[in-house]
Amino acid sequence: MPYYVYVLKNSVTKKLYKGQTQNLERRLQEHSQSKTKTTSHHAKAWELVYHESFETRERAVSREKYFKSAAGRRFLDKKV
Repeated sequence: MPYYVYVLKNSVTKKLYKGQTQNLERRLQEHSQSKTKTTSHHAKAWELVYHESFETRERAVSREKYFKSAAGRRFLDKKV
């Protein structure tokens, strides 16, 4: 089963949230239902703007860390 790295964008604050999961659909539901503390504020305002899939969790975690770095934020600014 693949692992996913995903990026959500808040339509109100314009902030990005980066995460990784093995079940992307379930994780997006958790965000929209305020089950995730970091995105519960304006829960309905988050939308999926980018995602990638990986064969291993280690690669997904590594990519998530990259997205949280300055270089990764610049990459995402061009994509989203």
